[in-house]
Amino acid sequence: MTKEMFIQISDFKLFAKLIGKNNGKPTIVMDAGYGDYSKTWDSIISDISMLTEVLIYDRAGVGKSEKSSNHRTSSVMIQELNELLKKTKIKHPYILVGHSFGGLNTRLYASEYPKEVCGLILVDSTPEEYREKFLPTMSKEFQEAYNKQFVYESNYDEFIESLKQIKESRRKLNIPLIVLSAGKKAHYSKESQELWHEMQKGILEISTNSEFIIAENSAHYIQNDEPKIVIEAIKRMIEKY
Repeated sequence: MTKEMFIQISDFKLFAKLIGKNNGKPTIVMDAGYGDYSKTWDSIISDISMLTEVLIYDRAGVGKSEKSSNHRTSSVMIQELNELLKKTKIKHPYILVGHSFGGLNTRLYASEYPKEVCGLILVDSTPEEYREKFLPTMSKEFQEAYNKQFVYESNYDEFIESLKQIKESRRKLNIPLIVLSAGKKAHYSKESQELWHEMQKGILEISTNSEFIIAENSAHYIQNDEPKIVIEAIKRMIEKY
């Protein structure tokens, strides 16, 4: 079963798609990376929608969603997501899955709405100390390309504000957490790759019940390179409920 929707949120509409059948298990809510939208999950969506109901959506200004006049920081984005979930009348608690920048959003959502979340899966998620600790280890060309990408949704300042919001909201979560870390990152030296895993492991501290998995043969999009790893993580998270 697939249902496509355009949901009014303040002065704009968000596109969302509900796939699969509600079978008494938690609904999976998925959040894409920066500048990405719901199509980022195409490689795994048919498999996970066999397990339970899945909601994918496009944040404001990307994919099929309209632009918003609101600030584009994580705190605003999760308020919009919360309103979307309420208006679609999807029952909580949810299992949240966030890729890259979407990992920042899902972490913040779990911190701000703890009663509405029963599990969190972070797919090569952006660590909150990315700019201070990780970016300086990369080549000048990589850093320049990284900084120039902020033209799709939030600008660079709003992205930095989002990282700050995650740091300030950091608290222990009493829900299962699975952190997936890509082991074959493009343009990463051996040292950068090791630092990346170390920083991913650091995210485990936000939960009292966490698990760390390295996707050895994956670049940033683990869901495309090793889809089975993401599908298995979601399957195990559903079983924990």
